[in-house]
Amino acid sequence: MIENQFIGALQEALEIQDHEILLADQFRSYPEWDSLAQLTLIAMLDEEFGVSIEMKNFNELVTVQDLFEAVKASAEKQ
Repeated sequence: MIENQFIGALQEALEIQDHEILLADQFRSYPEWDSLAQLTLIAMLDEEFGVSIEMKNFNELVTVQDLFEAVKASAEKQ
């Protein structure tokens, strides 16, 4: 999985159009972030990448980089 592919999917899932997503960003600080965005993101990870992250583990992720690494690691296990 390529970072650009992941960031594009994240941008689409969160409907972010007015700013660039960086790996160092704390994704929960985006103005678009709310409980619906969280559910949409989790659904997108499953649909696009075949990855399911437990809520306990998801809540420990802080940055886009953390999320990317978790998805990458989970995808590699499959």
